[in-house]
Amino acid sequence: MRVLSVVGFVGLWWAIGAARLIDPQFLPGPGAVWEAFARANSWHRLAPGVPREVRGEQNYFLWEHLVASLQRIGAGAGAAVVLGPVVGFVLGTSKIVAAVVEPYLNFLRALPPLGYIGLLIVWFGIGDTAKIWLLFLAAFPPMVIATMAGVHGVSADRINAARSLGASRVQVITRVLLPATAPEVIGGIRVAIGFAWTTVVAAELNNGIPGIGGLAYLAAQRLDTPLTLACIIVIGGTALALDAAIKGIGAVAVPWKGKA
Repeated sequence: MRVLSVVGFVGLWWAIGAARLIDPQFLPGPGAVWEAFARANSWHRLAPGVPREVRGEQNYFLWEHLVASLQRIGAGAGAAVVLGPVVGFVLGTSKIVAAVVEPYLNFLRALPPLGYIGLLIVWFGIGDTAKIWLLFLAAFPPMVIATMAGVHGVSADRINAARSLGASRVQVITRVLLPATAPEVIGGIRVAIGFAWTTVVAAELNNGIPGIGGLAYLAAQRLDTPLTLACIIVIGGTALALDAAIKGIGAVAVPWKGKA
């Protein structure tokens, strides 16, 4: 059904383009988008009749733009994935710390990335440091909140049962709280990576080349709609692949999810 849905969508898209129901400047057909994708991944002439050849777009192949964005995601969101569960576990087990920190966490979570990208550029410049910080700040709150929810969701009966069997505080944490919280942490990673990936275009608005988000923004500024759509499709496809990978890893890492 999914394959038929995609085929039907592409067929409808092609039919609209072939009938020119919409100006190709606003909605180019699948063929034009594919040509832009292929051009962005190959050496090609600078212009018709000009012998000089250029590499991809902005002197990078499209896959190199994608890899650059993934590296930023890996640095920014990766740090959030490592630090978020630690902070979330502390907040989930300490009401005093949670009362102090949680309002700031919710304030940060409510801010749209474009609201503070300018401030990060002022602080860290237009290089990758500001972009990595932006991606970290986008991914960090979901990780903390998911971990807190996992800790709060652990039944008190389980904790009391472990204590009644002689478990120490460390054993309660390592054998009850952590395993019970792990599925929520995996879910938090999916949400956090998703938030960070949707923020990649905002992160690459300034000096975002190489970068798939920066290329999409630059192509839109040049009214190169086929290339813009090609970048959007690559961004969306990569997001689906990342989510599927995290979901698969989670199924292997926490096989007890939903079974207790």
